[in-house]
Amino acid sequence: MPRFELDLKPVSHITTDAIGKPGERVFYLQGTYEGKVTTLLVEKIQIQSLAVGVEQFLVEINQKYPGLPEASSDFNEERMHIEPPVDPLFRVGELGLGYDADTDLVVLVAHEVSAEGEESEETGVVRFWCSRSQLRAMCHWGIEVANRGRPICPQCGEPMDPEGHFCPKKNGHKK
Repeated sequence: MPRFELDLKPVSHITTDAIGKPGERVFYLQGTYEGKVTTLLVEKIQIQSLAVGVEQFLVEINQKYPGLPEASSDFNEERMHIEPPVDPLFRVGELGLGYDADTDLVVLVAHEVSAEGEESEETGVVRFWCSRSQLRAMCHWGIEVANRGRPICPQCGEPMDPEGHFCPKKNGHKK
């Protein structure tokens, strides 16, 4: 049995964001339900992977339910920033998606990362129920946030710090 479960159905707002300067940022997933803010820690790669997965998932939903209107990806940047307090409930280990056709709501399920030796059933779970448009907008914003990080080295594909970086393809020479 999970340590705790939260069902935020439906959220009035859902977003991802990062705090800190590039190279030292901390990423968050946040949803608001009945005026209460729930914040979780996520990794940048989780945000990026989620964005790809959501687009594929929405295509599958539209194929299965062809009469549904297209989900919007419009977002207001000022509204997409996370709201204080930024007191994360837990670090996310796994994300999943589901869909309820009766309510036309998508559920983003976040499972707490399990501590070493701990059974996965003992971790926390938060379910963010949202519209398809809310989820798509969150993912498009998440990609925008992720892309605001450090530039990627065209030679080796690793992030570059402002003072340069050790590039194995250039035999370690800085720009």
